[in-house]
Amino acid sequence: MKWLRAPLWLCLALPAVAQMEPPCPEARAMQVCDIVFEMPAAEGGRFKNPYLEVNLQAEFRSPKFRTFLMPGFWDGGTRYVIRITPVEAGEWLLRVSSNVKAWDGQRGQFQAAESDDPGFLQPANLFHWKYTEKQQPHLWMGDTCYTFAWIDRGLFDRMAARRAAQKFTHMRGLVMHPDEKYRKAFFSPDEPDIGHFQELDRRVRTLNENGLFVDLVLAGDQNHLVKVFPEWKQRERFLRYMIARYAPFKITWQGVQEFEEYDDGRALLKEMGLYLKANDPFHHPRGTHTVRTSAPLLPDGWMTHILYQSSDDQLGAIERQIVLAPRINAEFGYEDSGAGKSHPHHVDSAVFKVRLWNAVMNGQYPTYGNTGTYGGKAFAVEEKYLDAPGAKAMTDWFDFMSSTRYWDLEPYFDVTGGRALYLAGVEYIVFLEKGGAVELATEKKGYKVYWFNVETGELIAEKKEYKGERFSGTAPGAGPWVLHLSRDGRKESMLRSYYFESRRQFVQEVESNAQRVPYEVVAPEGDVLRVGAPVKFAVKVKRETKATSKMMYLWTAEATSGGQGYRAVATGHSGEFTIPRGLTKSYPAVLNLRVYGMNANGKVYALDRVMKLAE
Repeated sequence: MKWLRAPLWLCLALPAVAQMEPPCPEARAMQVCDIVFEMPAAEGGRFKNPYLEVNLQAEFRSPKFRTFLMPGFWDGGTRYVIRITPVEAGEWLLRVSSNVKAWDGQRGQFQAAESDDPGFLQPANLFHWKYTEKQQPHLWMGDTCYTFAWIDRGLFDRMAARRAAQKFTHMRGLVMHPDEKYRKAFFSPDEPDIGHFQELDRRVRTLNENGLFVDLVLAGDQNHLVKVFPEWKQRERFLRYMIARYAPFKITWQGVQEFEEYDDGRALLKEMGLYLKANDPFHHPRGTHTVRTSAPLLPDGWMTHILYQSSDDQLGAIERQIVLAPRINAEFGYEDSGAGKSHPHHVDSAVFKVRLWNAVMNGQYPTYGNTGTYGGKAFAVEEKYLDAPGAKAMTDWFDFMSSTRYWDLEPYFDVTGGRALYLAGVEYIVFLEKGGAVELATEKKGYKVYWFNVETGELIAEKKEYKGERFSGTAPGAGPWVLHLSRDGRKESMLRSYYFESRRQFVQEVESNAQRVPYEVVAPEGDVLRVGAPVKFAVKVKRETKATSKMMYLWTAEATSGGQGYRAVATGHSGEFTIPRGLTKSYPAVLNLRVYGMNANGKVYALDRVMKLAE
């Protein structure tokens, strides 16, 4: 589109019938601005359903000549809004297009003042995050409150302020709730509850003002979204509406709860994800909640990151080596600090803290949940659980990681007695789940030695600096500890400027030559597996070496004709699994059973078995 700079008098002398307010009179960079339109009485009678029939959008041009096409939305009665966030300081131009004659073709301009806000989020260094407008890393630390849009507003305001004080940077929750006892977001597929979305707006805005991004889960599990919007056109309108209302805020898209529980979850999420990718002008991060891992959807081209609902270290560690994307663990465990348990992954505070650090060792950014605050079906949200031990552990973790180059860290394997992350020659972080002795190879530099007590959050600095190529030490006490070897001076000089892609990323090639794979599959036996039936599995190591003394295994299954991608069905060298029914709709089917193995050095292997899948 060719832009014509509109003179200021033209911007202010818009046709009176449009009743358009002056656009963004006190705009600041990265501050949300609503441009409000009132439907002219002469034209309002043409539209029986404003949600369906009124088309309104504006194209914005930034001072750096970036363009943003923003749809407008109906906000009840005769009120319509185009919402924009100017991402840059300077002069912005806009042009409106609409099927409302009084609005169509209008032009405007406004000035956005400078701001120190770093912007929205985007992936960086393959596995991490940075801001869009400033070269700064982002430390993703999430909280969960599925019912944040429905709980008492006073309670919500206090929760937002408390989580901000605890240094959380994200809050995830539902846009629509599947439980009928909650206020509906849509009365019908073509009739939004404007009051619901106005309240959701207020709460998203409040969280942003408190420094938290909002991870929007669009709908619940068990086909909830498809039940509300059975047809694609209805889903498309819904997504356009969501973009119009929420893309200008600091958000991420988190798809639906547990996509595997949808009848054709992969196709649904691809359809929706590609629409968001093409039409969200700010390109917010996109993912989806999952039963275990959303990594099988990554090849479809719409996801920017992987979500997990798993405390399985073998799943997390192996996928970290073979799947290249940032990862968020949304449910490695919900802390029960008194509210009670209703699921196996509801754990006590001590177990939660251990799971937190194991998730981090898998290269995952953590999201917290407490059974008294996450808004689950079995529990009310209660203010007294906001200061649970797990929330303090999250703050302690945030403070610890903020002292590191977390956006540069990757798994490290030349260690005995713990699990590690490192940036070669700069810092080494080792998690000792049960304390005890630890030994690891390091580059020959001088390092400060710190011990972090996972239980208390206390950081102990040893007086003597370590210098050498092989560190040996023992945790100061029992229980979980983190060892931190850090070249503080070197890090301080590096932090004078943030430089992403500061090292060459190693992309591992999985070894699949059976002659070189150090294990063999000895079970399941036979060539036929049945859906839903228990299946014994086992591998046997062929060559006992130091590297094979610590093997991790991940078992995946994929029906080649089902179109659903693989499912992680088991981990470990032996046990039982069942093939989920959602892999395919037609039987018999060809099933590819794959076994990944990772040795103590982080080398990954894979073996495939082609089998028959029957009902």
